[in-house]
Parts: sequence; C-alpha cells; structure tokens
Amino acid sequence: MKYRYAMVCSSNQNRSMEAHCLLKREGFEVSSYGTGTHVKLPGPSLREPNVYEFGTPYKHMYEDLRRKDPELYKRNGILPMLKRNLAVKTAPQRWQENATDGYFDVVLTFEEKVFDMVVEDLHNRDHVLLKPVLIINLEVKDNHEEAAIGGRLTLALCQELEATENWEDSIDDLIIAFERQHRRKLLYSISFY
Repeated sequence: MKYRYAMVCSSNQNRSMEAHCLLKREGFEVSSYGTGTHVKLPGPSLREPNVYEFGTPYKHMYEDLRRKDPELYKRNGILPMLKRNLAVKTAPQRWQENATDGYFDVVLTFEEKVFDMVVEDLHNRDHVLLKPVLIINLEVKDNHEEAAIGGRLTLALCQELEATENWEDSIDDLIIAFERQHRRKLLYSISFY
C-alpha cells in the first residue's frame, strides 16, 4: 500500500475502529483516533454514559462494563465492540495528541463535526513538510450496523485511492464516481503537514 491512513470519529470506539479493523485486515497502513475530550460509551440511560479518558485501555473498559452489567453491555453490542477494539490496538487515542505518530496521506472522518475539527487542527499545526493530506468525511451514524456499512464503504474508497496514480490529480473524479456508485455524499479538503 502506498498511502498512510487515519480513521477519525469522536471517541475512537465504533466507526473509526470498525474501519481501522477492516483496513488493517486488508494490509493497509492505518491508525485511528477520536476528537472528543473524553471517550463516551452508552450507559444504563442517556443521562448516565460511561466516560473514560483517552488512553484508557480497551481491556479496562471491557472489564469495567462486564462488572457493571454484563447482560446490558452484551445486548447493546458494547462488549463485542470493545473485544474487537482490543484485538486491533491497546487504547483509544486522541487526534489532537497524535503529532508524534508522523504524517498521514489520507484522513477519513465519519461525522461533519469531526471533519471540521481535523481540518482546523491540521490548519493550526506548523506546516514543516508542506506535504499534502487529503481529509474526507463519510457521514456514518454512530451505531453498530451503520459502522459496519461505513467500514465497508471506507475500505472501497481507500482501495480506489490506492488504485490511482496520484490522488491529487484525480480526487475530483474519484469522489464524484464514489458518490454516484454508493449514493453517499462526501466532503473533502486538502491540508498540509
């Protein structure tokens, strides 16, 4: 694979991790992140989410929720999701704290608010390398079914990018063709490292 990819959602739990898992399995060089201030997972009610710091190991979250209410968190898919996540990497990472991870060629986000945060963050960084980075938003609802669909669409999009000679020369045509084929609207921007 010729490009480095970053998958970014709010908490680095569901949408970004589903895509990270699929791309990693297919041999892509991929990382994943969240842009939120904390990692939030559903709790027993909307007013009682489970909140963790970024960097808290997925294994710790899994064991914590299994202790609290194993039936609830198995039924709502949180325990299986965390089990998948800990097979991919140790802990959720925050996008705004990833400068030491090097640069990415392509960043995919799964929510417009996250896209805006990534674009703003890249804009505010020192542009030492003047290396272009493509940021694409594929809007995906934050539930397990939509994350699975979003992961497959992300894989298809990344395979299309890999097949191009140079994404900078063909991005407009590639985006239009993808939108037509999959009936999904994409936002994209180009920034620099």
